[in-house]
Amino acid sequence: MSAPDSVQGGIRCMLMRGGTSKGAYFLATDLPEDPAERDDLLLRIMGSPDPRQIDGIGGAHPLTSKVAVVSPSSAEGVDVDYLFLQVGVDTATVADAQTCGNLLAGIGPFAVERGLVSATGARTTVRIRLLNTGDAATSVFTTVDGRPDYDGDAAIDGVPGTASAIELEVGGGPGKALLPTGHPADDLDGVTATLIDNGMPVVLLRADELGVDGSASPTALEADADLAARIERIRLAAGPLMGLGDVSAQTVPKMILLSPPRAGGAISTRAFIPTRVHTAIGVLMAASVAAALRIPGAVGHDMAGPLDEEDTAIEHPSGTFPSRVRVTTDEAGAWRATSFSRRTARKLFDGTVFPRPRR
Repeated sequence: MSAPDSVQGGIRCMLMRGGTSKGAYFLATDLPEDPAERDDLLLRIMGSPDPRQIDGIGGAHPLTSKVAVVSPSSAEGVDVDYLFLQVGVDTATVADAQTCGNLLAGIGPFAVERGLVSATGARTTVRIRLLNTGDAATSVFTTVDGRPDYDGDAAIDGVPGTASAIELEVGGGPGKALLPTGHPADDLDGVTATLIDNGMPVVLLRADELGVDGSASPTALEADADLAARIERIRLAAGPLMGLGDVSAQTVPKMILLSPPRAGGAISTRAFIPTRVHTAIGVLMAASVAAALRIPGAVGHDMAGPLDEEDTAIEHPSGTFPSRVRVTTDEAGAWRATSFSRRTARKLFDGTVFPRPRR
């Protein structure tokens, strides 16, 4: 469908909560093939640029201004491809440099809802290729009468109520390095930083090295202009080292401040995404933190609470995220990791969205 046609006829869209985020899910065939035309259309659908996104379906926050584009996969052993797009709220930007582990929770159910994958009894498995990063994921969830069952007893911090559990496994693609620089820690702008990518490129910093109280609220951290400027300098320096190039217009790497645990978990986190501070923590951000805690010399390793073999309780501003990772070294001595998580997702509405005629 071309962008002009969509103004009058609308576009098929499903709004879903995935984990602690919310986004618009589309079939790739329902959007323009040209990326520039697609991005312009999505800005008009979400209502950007506008701090309130009043003339679109965005929720006026990066966690609710997200898009998932899904299509059948041509890769062997894979059911669907998932492209994540982060739509700017008050900026006219659509970024594809990262993926989103929260919206990933909704990809399997969405694929069944749209008929891309058939349900298989009480439990359905969907294999997913994450186009942004090259990672591979497996999603297992409950289905009833051939459709996803969103009702259940699973609860996750940052989301009220309960829903049906979705089990996710994410592993790095062939040749992908867990530590992009090959070092557990590097010096950036005078502070020690760990650059790690276990599904999400992140930079880990000690909160105390930046003079930050690790229990500070997201609102307080966002209000500290000097802190924000320092973190952005470090982020810009980290981008090329992580193979991301100039990240000034991108939303990765994420910047995560670590401090000793305060609520019985393994570590306390405050995540900059990159300018707003996450009210919880993203699935793959948590997976990157959990992997780093198991690597001697990495930021957080020496301040982490007791760790068992795989399970890690990651503290965040609204609770605790249970992240499970398996960290190993290969024959060459390089670190590798696979992450496992338990998420929930829910279909909020399914219908037709109408973009505004022009930006």
